[in-house]
Amino acid sequence: MLSIISILRREYSPAFWPMAEVVICRSYEELAMQEDADFLHYFVSSRIYFEHTKFFRDHPKKSIVLVNGDMMISGVNTLNVCQSQQALVREIMSLQRKGHGHAITMARNAEKAPLLLSAREIEVAVLLCKGLRSKEVADSLCVSPTTVMTHRKNIMEKLHARSLADVLLYCVVNGMVDVEEL
Repeated sequence: MLSIISILRREYSPAFWPMAEVVICRSYEELAMQEDADFLHYFVSSRIYFEHTKFFRDHPKKSIVLVNGDMMISGVNTLNVCQSQQALVREIMSLQRKGHGHAITMARNAEKAPLLLSAREIEVAVLLCKGLRSKEVADSLCVSPTTVMTHRKNIMEKLHARSLADVLLYCVVNGMVDVEEL
């Protein structure tokens, strides 16, 4: 089975990650061929990390090692991929804020793509991101649960989101919700 190295590069892309493009390399050799690329992060399996430690140790703030469970590597950011989507998103955003908080500031200050959501859809999205269930969102906004479900469906379609984690990322990156509020 091939280990995949995922890399984020500073460039403009879709609404979820303004200023980012995902590049996937199926081997370290494929990564090495991208010499002049200015990558923001390297998401790498622990096996690839240990096989090419020197390279990743030379880029400590950029390297994020994907681990199974609570494995820690001294001086390196790790990301436990065996957790719930919401916990994983929180951990990614925490890493972002800790090591590259400037990227979120740049995204907020950059010329933004027009907001894709209506004001009511933003309200619904923010409440969902904070962990409220559809019925709780309905009660909070004084609407029916069916209306909330319709807004949720429209939000997912407009953002091309596959899960609530995608909506959460969109809301955080676009400054609609602060990671501290989650």
